Parts: sequence; structure tokens; C-alpha cells
Amino acid sequence: MTQQPFELPHFYMPYPARLNPHVDEARAHSTEWAREMGMLEGSGVWEQADLDAHDYGLLCAYTHPDCDGPALSLITDWYVWVFFFDDHFLEIFKRTQDRAGGKAYLDRLPLFMPMDLSTPMPEPQNPVEAGLADLWTRTVPSMSADWRRRFAVATEHLLNESLWELSNINEGRIANPVEYIEMRRKVGGAPWSAGLVEYATAEVPPSVAESRPLRVLMETFSDGVHLRNDLFSYQREVEDEGELSNGVLVLETFFDCTTQEAADTVNDVLTSRLHQFEHTALTEVPALALEKGLTPDEVTAVARYTQGLQDWQSGGHEWHMRSSRYMNARARSTSPWQGLTGPGTSAADVGALLASAGAERLRAYTHVPHQKVGPSLLPDFYMPFEVELSPHLEAARPRLREWTHRMGMLQEGVWDEDKLAAADLPLCSAGLDPDATPEALDLSSQWLAWGTYGDDYYPLVFGHRRDLAAARLTTERLAACMPVDGEEALVPANGMERGLTDLWARTTAAMTPDQRRTLKDSVNVMTESWVWELGNQLQNRVPDPVDYLEMRRATFGSDLTLSMCRMGHGPAVPPEVYRSGPVRSLENAAIDYACLLNDVFSYQKEIEYEGEVHNAILVVQNFFGVDYPTALGVVHDLMTQRMQQFEHVAEHELPVVYEDFALSEQAREVMRDYVADLQNWMAGILNWHREVDRYKADHLARRTHGFLPDRPPVFSFG
Repeated sequence: MTQQPFELPHFYMPYPARLNPHVDEARAHSTEWAREMGMLEGSGVWEQADLDAHDYGLLCAYTHPDCDGPALSLITDWYVWVFFFDDHFLEIFKRTQDRAGGKAYLDRLPLFMPMDLSTPMPEPQNPVEAGLADLWTRTVPSMSADWRRRFAVATEHLLNESLWELSNINEGRIANPVEYIEMRRKVGGAPWSAGLVEYATAEVPPSVAESRPLRVLMETFSDGVHLRNDLFSYQREVEDEGELSNGVLVLETFFDCTTQEAADTVNDVLTSRLHQFEHTALTEVPALALEKGLTPDEVTAVARYTQGLQDWQSGGHEWHMRSSRYMNARARSTSPWQGLTGPGTSAADVGALLASAGAERLRAYTHVPHQKVGPSLLPDFYMPFEVELSPHLEAARPRLREWTHRMGMLQEGVWDEDKLAAADLPLCSAGLDPDATPEALDLSSQWLAWGTYGDDYYPLVFGHRRDLAAARLTTERLAACMPVDGEEALVPANGMERGLTDLWARTTAAMTPDQRRTLKDSVNVMTESWVWELGNQLQNRVPDPVDYLEMRRATFGSDLTLSMCRMGHGPAVPPEVYRSGPVRSLENAAIDYACLLNDVFSYQKEIEYEGEVHNAILVVQNFFGVDYPTALGVVHDLMTQRMQQFEHVAEHELPVVYEDFALSEQAREVMRDYVADLQNWMAGILNWHREVDRYKADHLARRTHGFLPDRPPVFSFG
């Protein structure tokens, strides 16, 4: 190969790699299996020498060190299959830029993953189909229906999102960092790898499989695997294959920096994701086990799975250091457990590595709250859409004031009429839905008031008391205020509960149980994220950038907003359209723009007056060690790219979705209206932030930011 484009950095890897003793058995079996499936001589993709050089048996022996020989052989066959698929798709479809052929090819593959093995499969037409049919039949009988479903979804994501990569190659387009990390999880297949970790270690109990802590374990594992792979594979992917989906290239482009600087930054993000994995495993997972009442066997299963993910990280790193598939010249060993005599390792190397990792971890907990930062700096926001306001705005304002009084939300010491007026939430609703009827505008304003009140209430009441247990109990009680299928609702005991009970009854009166369940889930996501914020606040922990951006969508109430946007769409648009990658990308781009916009406007309010740690500008300052104006520049650039991402998806990717799903003209019109709703949503939120007093320096300076002195907080569990 030509000269390396950058020096590989020091990698943080605290878990020693271990080798499964059945490695030779797995190598021999997978070679014979690959030949039997038609993946070697004559495939046009691999020869025997390619398979030997890649050494997937070694990969799986390092990443699954404790399973028995037959299980290791089966897992190795899966990895031979997935890497063959990747190279096969590259040769047949990416190099020829044949999107139509690639889609037809991918559409057949789910037929070889039936949930019920008695369902007949079609006759395989190529080695990828033959391999998948054989592996599925051999693997799924030993696993539960829940694992089977989750593994099939992860496999389909891994396959289908290859079209996203192919589309980006067709357009010569490099993703932005947020979009890239999200999509890389699916394309890179680490969620799929996590499913095989379950197969090799222990199956995760269904009661916690979809919970935030387990999701974060999987996502941080995924990010660690993928970002590490991006560093080792940059030369092959970017310089040889013309690949655009590589984290080093993404950051090189976003920050307009050198390849070495981008590589070092990718390694910083990788280290931060591993720290997040450890933090979640040591704090959130044990709390979840207590909350869900897991049995000792279930706790053991989660612990074995977590250990399996750690083994994969260390083993995957060791394989990258040895495989001919990757750039690994002059790579430095990372683990002090390997001793100080290994190639490229010295006491200074190990000391520098541990000092660097320790400093980064400590930095997350050393923010000094209530620093004076002055008025929030406001850049020239990129907003291509015009704001429109409902003609019913003026009449909605007194009706919202009356409703919040009636619910008791102005009598608990958190809000009064002045704070309510400073927020002017009907102005926000009037921009979000300029065509709303007076009744719909009132309902929207009240939902916004309830969500904003709750977002203020949790840190002020529970943060002031440092009472995480009460916050969790409150969150459970709020969930009980939303009956789905005829169950008795909770008797409300305070303003937040009365407000939610009232909104729920009026909003869901004509809904089906499934529609109510979807809406309830979206409210629960928001209220549970407030508990996550409170946990960080009590630890004085500034979250890492990836975790922050993803949780910010929840704390902002984005799922609730989107659920309400879709309510009137009816059955014309199939649910799988909303679950498709481009539609989720469109929504996430709009949500991120709005969330980051809020962080820019609320910086002084949150950092100086409230002692908050949840603000994107602070997260960037803390992570990169930069000042306020520099961090604002990074956030502003990201906002602009998120808006451009929204425009790109709407113009280029949604028409492809319409064709892929063969949508009717009625459904296409519904989707066009949905795009317009999101445009109004972003323009309305920007207008609201510019106009209201809530974030302005003079308002902040004259208001107290604790409890109103003559009204102690009302807090009752009834």
C-alpha cells in the first residue's frame, strides 16, 4: 500500500483481549462453509487467499472468547457471510452505481429470515442468499421469538442501509457528523453484532431489551466498533474504494481540518463513547435491574451480555491490529495488561494513555455551575422557510392563562403569571400550526405549556432537593395519568398531573387504543428523559456529545410533537414509510435544528442562572476544550448542516421513498403536507425564540430562579 495518510492514535482500551481456544476449528469450518455457499473460487469477489488473509476465524475467536467450538464456528460463518455481502454489494452495485439493481437484490433477502421456520424460503440465487438461508435455519431455533425479531430487524437495517451509502456515492455527498453516526450504526452492523453477542453469552430479558440503559450499551458499543474501524480502514475505503462513509472523512470535511487532526478527533469521540458505555453499565444498568425487579438469573444474563460487548471491543481492536484488511503499520498497543514489552509499547506510552483517558473522564464532572457568561450570542441563523402565524393567537393567550390557573400550575412556586407570559406559548403554537382552529390552537398551546412546565419543574423541585427517587415516582404517576384501553386513570394530586389528565382525555377521546399507546409512549419518552437529565445534574456530569444530541430529542418532547403532527394523516401512509431511514432522517434533522436553536438562545439562562449541564454549547466547550464563541460556531455550523440535511432529504430522498413504497398520489400529498408541517414547526420555533422574554437578558436579570418566596412548592403523591 502507499504511505499511510495519518498516524494511528493512542487507543483507549481498558479490557484485555482474550483468544477463544477453538480458533482453528472455526477457521477450518468457515473455509469449508464459504466454499460450499459459493463465496470463493468463481464468485468474482473472493479467492481462498482473500479469506485466509482476512482471518474472520481470528476475529470471532477474539470477540467471542468464551463460547464453545460449535457456537464459535456458527458465529464465524455469520461474519464470513456479512463481510462477503459487503464486498459483493460493493463489486456488483456500488462500483456500477446500480441503485435499482441493489434495491431489487436487497428486497429478496428478508424472505430468507422467516419468523416461523415452517414458512418456505425461495430458492437462493446467489451466495449471499444461500448463506443467509443456511445461517438463519441453524441459528434461530435456539433463541426466543423476541431475540429472533430483534436480530431480523438489525439484519435488515444492516442490508437496507447499504442503499443510503450507495445514494451518497451517486451524489458525491459526504454526510454531516450527526447523520453519519446514526446511519453508521445501521450500515456498520454493530447492532447486528450485539445480537450475536447475545447468542454467544446470554439473551437479554425482554422486559429490559428496549430500555434506555440497554439501548445505550448497544449504541455506545456500536459507535466504538465503527469509529475504530473507520480509523483502521480509512486508507482502504477512502483512498482505494472511493467510499464516502468514513468518520475521519466526515470530520475532516465538517471541521475543514487535516486528516491527522480529524483522525485524532475521531479517536476522542471513540474514547468518549467507551466512557459512556462504562458509565451506563456501572450506574444506569444496576438501577434498571432494581426498578424492573429482575431475577438473579436475569441480572446475570445482563451482566454476561455486557461482558460480551466489552470482549467484542477489545477483541475487535486486536483483530484490526493483525488483519491484512486494514491499515495498521506502527499502530501502538493500548492495553497495560499486555505488559510494557510489546511492539510500540513503552511505559511513557501507557502513562500518557491513562493520563489522557483519566483527564477526559474527569473533565465531564468538573464543570463549575453558574458561571457569568453574559447575554446569549445569536448568530445569523439559516432559515429558508417563512413563518406564518394563526389569526387566533390573541384570543388564545388569555385562554391559556385561565387553563393553567385551573390546573393549579401557577400555584406551586415554579411558575406565576409573569413566567407564563414571558414564555408566550400560544405564539409558538400559532407558528407551528398557522391553519389551526381556535380549539386546536388551545390544545396545542396547553400541551406546550404542560411540557415546558414539567421541564422547568423537575430540575427546580427535584434538583433542589436532590431527590431522584421522587422524580422517578412522579414519572410513574404521570404515566398512570394516561389510560390506554379503559383502565382507571390516576386521581391527580398536583398541577402537572391535573394538566396531563385533562389534556389526555381531550386529545385521545376519538383515538383507538393503538393510537393512544403511541401517544403515551411519546409522552413517557419525554418524562423519562427529564429523569436522565436530573441524574446528570445531581452528578454535575456534562454528557458526551452523541448521547446529549440523542437524548436532547427526547427532553425537547420531539416524539410528542411528531405524534401530534401525524394524527390527522389517516391510513393513506403506511407505518413502514414513517419508519424508513429517509423519513427518520428528515424528522431528526428538523428536531436537531430546533433543539440546537433552543440551546443557543437559552445559553445564558441555563448556564449562568440555572447551573444547567444540558446545553449543546457547553457540551462542545467541555468535549473539545474550547471557549464559548468557538463552541457556538461549531453548534451553529451543525444547525446549518441539519437544515441543509432536511432540504436534501425532502428534495432527493423522499421521492425515492415514494417510489420504493409505490405510494398513491393521496399518500404522496399527505407526505408533502407533513414536510410543510415540519417546515412550519422550525420557522415557528425560531420566531418564538426571537420574540419571547423567556431567554432575554433583562427578563433573566429581574427574575428569581428558585422558588417564589411566598409559595413553597406543592408536592404530593396523593
